[in-house]
Amino acid sequence: MRTGRLITPVTLLAVTLLIVIIPAERSGWKLSLDTGVIPFLAAFLTTVGIYSIFTLALNVQWGYTGVFNFGVAAFFMVGAYTGAIFSVGPADPDSSLRYVGGFGDVFSPPFLDSEQWLPFIVATLAAGIASGLLALLLALPTLRLREDYLAITTLGVAELLRRVVIQEDGLVNGSRSMIGIPSPLSGYFSADTQRFVDLAIVVVLVAIVFLVVERSIRSPWGRVLRGLKEDEVAVAASGKNVFSFKMQGFVMGAVIMGMGGAIFAFNRGSIGPTTFEHFFATFLIWAMLIVGGSGNNWGAIAGAYVVWGLWTTTLQLNGYDLPDILRSRIFFMRDFLVGALIVIVLLLRPQGLVPEERRVSSWLDRQMRHQRKKPPEPAAAPES
Repeated sequence: MRTGRLITPVTLLAVTLLIVIIPAERSGWKLSLDTGVIPFLAAFLTTVGIYSIFTLALNVQWGYTGVFNFGVAAFFMVGAYTGAIFSVGPADPDSSLRYVGGFGDVFSPPFLDSEQWLPFIVATLAAGIASGLLALLLALPTLRLREDYLAITTLGVAELLRRVVIQEDGLVNGSRSMIGIPSPLSGYFSADTQRFVDLAIVVVLVAIVFLVVERSIRSPWGRVLRGLKEDEVAVAASGKNVFSFKMQGFVMGAVIMGMGGAIFAFNRGSIGPTTFEHFFATFLIWAMLIVGGSGNNWGAIAGAYVVWGLWTTTLQLNGYDLPDILRSRIFFMRDFLVGALIVIVLLLRPQGLVPEERRVSSWLDRQMRHQRKKPPEPAAAPES
């Protein structure tokens, strides 16, 4: 990659970091684990990591397979609620909480403090399976539709599920939100230290998802997905089942989204229908992928970092002594700035911060590196 191509992305990433930490000066720039810049950055990077999981999943669906999923909120929501009901205990009949499930105690056998880690592993896997099943049910009737119709269908399903959550009061506590969702390993650490534990867990999960997606895309299966985005007719002419491969890419992305939703629920501690509005749970994730660059997993992570940095910075402006005309319009300014960032990127760098790599396979890369390392063979002596 040429140095000139790195100037714009690296500059923007550095500026984003600077803008994000500037509001922390109001806390005195204390290098403390309790207050100041470090806890602020830990919470910021945790959220960036969670959104990176969603952008990596969307990159599998759109960046590689070409499936236009505009109903990310559906898989986000199903994963978050599934993770919640598999990690909490049964609802107390005397409380106002009403929800199905509460399987946290079922998966907590009395050994090795299993209640601190095992329910969360089961809940994360269950969230991925639930979102994958939803994607499979949606794929059968919708993946043969054109892109615009597919986008409308997935958007409608996401809104339908959100309305079901609101109206069915005993399903996941309706519009009153599910509260009291525990965090992994919270019994071992204080509240001040838990934020760093959450960050470590998210970083590990992002690394696992990144490696799985990278290895999958570099495989023959992944090359078929990339071919689908470029030319479905050519893929079909080569003897591949276009519908089957599109469904596989769609389901894989949905499974990752469901797992990301479970991690989001563990981190926030409470979730409700307002959490999964389309702007926050769909459009923002699409903005991250567009800004970072679709078709490149590093770009998906970079886009999550930049867009969430802009989102966080605008909220931090509330801590300053601003004129009333600006203070009352902070939230509108935030939406405007995200939209403006998308337009600027599309005009000046339409391929995103990290452009799509034109690589064939990891096997071919290894063969080429091996050939470059081999010493040149001596020239044959001329015949007399």
